[in-house]
Amino acid sequence: MAVDPLIELRDVNKYYGELHVLQDINLTVGRGEVVVVIGPSGSGKSTLCRTINRLETVQSGHITLDGQPLPEEGKELARLRAEVGMVFQSFNLFAHKTVRQNVSLAQVKVRGRKKDEADQRSGVLLERVGLAAHAEKYPAQLSGGQQQRVAIARALAMDPKVMLFDEPTSALDPEMINEVLEVMQQLARDGMTMVVVTHEMGFARSAANRVVFMADGKVVEDRTPEDFFTDPESERAKDFLSKILKH
Repeated sequence: MAVDPLIELRDVNKYYGELHVLQDINLTVGRGEVVVVIGPSGSGKSTLCRTINRLETVQSGHITLDGQPLPEEGKELARLRAEVGMVFQSFNLFAHKTVRQNVSLAQVKVRGRKKDEADQRSGVLLERVGLAAHAEKYPAQLSGGQQQRVAIARALAMDPKVMLFDEPTSALDPEMINEVLEVMQQLARDGMTMVVVTHEMGFARSAANRVVFMADGKVVEDRTPEDFFTDPESERAKDFLSKILKH
């Protein structure tokens, strides 16, 4: 049980029509904890991640962030999305804005910062993700790995309480994956609360406090990486690991 719960999901159920994609999910993420969610395709991992900032609504159950239920809509929802940073497979950067402008925009619009202050903060964060030299370039001038690091800086610029990563490296060429994972490793070391859906088992092993293994819309195991990778309890997890750890 997490000492200081930041995110709590209680008996969460989600359907797409007849399809029961999240089945009685219970999950607690403590402040400063890194929880990595893994499992076969179609197990509900991304949906779970997206319910935490209400990109997906749920049919039943409760989700709280820092003790408060997730807001329904409007301004409160915009504020929630500022507090819950999200990094997707696709980078969703504005093509016609520079890297710095991409990172500054929501700070001004949502957080109400002055432009100079936002730009200064963007500079600090671009430095942090190793892209200070590229601040005045446009997204198309960057590699996929660099664009994803800009997307991380943009989410961090809102001073989120938690960062959600939904398969952040799955659209990248293999040689770019590590540069993104390194930034994420550093965030984990700095104490950022993170929920990460990924296929990168090395990252799960080294950065996670807990590994949540999902299959068929259920949380099948929720354990330390050490326990999960060396001694999975369920047949589903054994089967999954045998398939992915072969190569």
